[in-house]
Formats: sequence, structure tokens, C-alpha cells
Amino acid sequence: MSIVDQMVCFSLYAASRATTRAYTELLAPWKLTYTQYLVLVLIWTEGEQSVRQLGDNLHLDSGTLSPLLRRLEQHGYLERYRDEQDSRIVRVRPTSAGQELREQLAHIPERIACATGLPDLASAQELLSSLHRLTASMSNIDSVRD
Repeated sequence: MSIVDQMVCFSLYAASRATTRAYTELLAPWKLTYTQYLVLVLIWTEGEQSVRQLGDNLHLDSGTLSPLLRRLEQHGYLERYRDEQDSRIVRVRPTSAGQELREQLAHIPERIACATGLPDLASAQELLSSLHRLTASMSNIDSVRD
């Protein structure tokens, strides 16, 4: 075992890469990226929302999110439009093709869950809780500097 294998940061990095690679393989037939899939999951489950809300939920800046949304729009899976009350706000909603895609990709969460090797739902929830705590802690840069 090398020294990097004993580092939490490397283990997180390696796990993230492996997870992204698994999603990439599963999404390849639809020519979707993992991040595009996450956008779709958000609008499928939480409904239409502003570009800003999407960025906040996915921890992405507009420079990353805008081209991604443009590609999803070009594929016909979502549409962007100006909010009727405030034209400065751009909102995103799924198209009918985007809704149909939801059914086609319904198998993905189960495939990923099986691939994790976690024995049960309780283990998955425990891991999620630990990762959320870690993300919140690491987001506080002052604690990293001290």
C-alpha cells in the first residue's frame, strides 16, 4: 500500500473518479455526461428551476453550467426560458423528450447502488451522512487554514 492510499483526500478522489467512470459507461448509449445526468435528475425530481438554483444545488458556476445546459437543450432534453415575473432569471424545464429519457434511465440508480458494494440501505445512508458532514466541514476554508 502506497502512502497516497493512506490519505483520506486520495481515497475520496479515487472513489469519485471510479463513480464518475461507472456513470460514464452507463450513460454512454445516450451520449450524456455524469454532470448532465445530475442536471436532469434535479429537474425530474424537483421540477423546473432557475439556472442559479441548479448551479447552487450542483456546486457549479455559470461558466460550467451554461454550456452544459446548452448541450442538453441541443439534444432536446430541456428548454431554457426567461421567468415571466423577472426576465433576468433564466429557468430550466424538461421537454417531453427529457421526460421520456427519465424512463429510459430509470435503471441507473439501482445499477450504481449495486456497484457500490454497500450491503444495505442503512450503510448507504451512513456513508451519505459522513460525506455531507465532510463536505460541510471542508467548505469552511477557515478551518483548513488553522
